[in-house]
Amino acid sequence: MRHKTNKMTFLELLLIAIGLSMDAFSVSICKGLTTKKFSWRMALVCGLWFGLFQALMPIIGYFLGAQFQEMIEAYDHWIAFGLLFLIGANMIREAVWGKEEQQDGSLGFKTMFLLAIATSIDALAVGVSFACIQVKLWSSVLIIGVTTFLFSVLGVKVGNVFGSKYEKSASIVGGIILILIGLKILLEHLGIIAF
Repeated sequence: MRHKTNKMTFLELLLIAIGLSMDAFSVSICKGLTTKKFSWRMALVCGLWFGLFQALMPIIGYFLGAQFQEMIEAYDHWIAFGLLFLIGANMIREAVWGKEEQQDGSLGFKTMFLLAIATSIDALAVGVSFACIQVKLWSSVLIIGVTTFLFSVLGVKVGNVFGSKYEKSASIVGGIILILIGLKILLEHLGIIAF
């Protein structure tokens, strides 16, 4: 029977949730930029779409990862670190060197579905990493979903009030958080640090 040495704390899960929510936050800022007056409808629609998908994707990733757990258990800490590092680095890269996206205020099903998928792909990979470490799946996805919902609602407001001033900074901070959590998992498993 396998002994899992890594156990996620509430703070770590919250930090992962904040990091994952930054893509949705950025897109929500763009949505807010398209309105002259703050719209609660737009904020809630964004929050529900992004929060739901951000909660759903780790569940899918977790069960996909669990299928291969026995094959990858010797390398699981490296996989968790690698996935979180790549997700975080990609968020930072897109924030620094990515193209400016055209602002689209549409709340149509097709637009929101595609945006929700695009902003939650990272959460799928995090779900795979959850299968490699000790987490309470249902409370974890609830934290991720609620956090993303709140950041998405806030993003629409921020976009409406401040424009795109904080969009890149949010993605950079989110990326750094994910990289640091991945590094902590790796260092704990290697016995270099203990929390």
